[in-house]
Amino acid sequence: MNVNPSTILSGTVQKIIRSCVSSEPERAQIVVEGADHLYRELRIENALTDAAGNRVHLKPGARVQLTLEAEPHHVTTRYEL
Repeated sequence: MNVNPSTILSGTVQKIIRSCVSSEPERAQIVVEGADHLYRELRIENALTDAAGNRVHLKPGARVQLTLEAEPHHVTTRYEL
């Protein structure tokens, strides 16, 4: 089995942003721990799917884990400038 390189980051839902337009979904603002100050906030659509296939939503204060994954041909074993 081929596993892509990945890392897991922790975060906390800071707030839920409701859209002014009813056709647009609400968004969850997540503060990513360990990220640079100016880049630590991430906004995603506030819609997840639970193990039973039901649509669920995040609440403010929820602890989350973010998995970042890359295909092997998009990574290097050392930092290249």
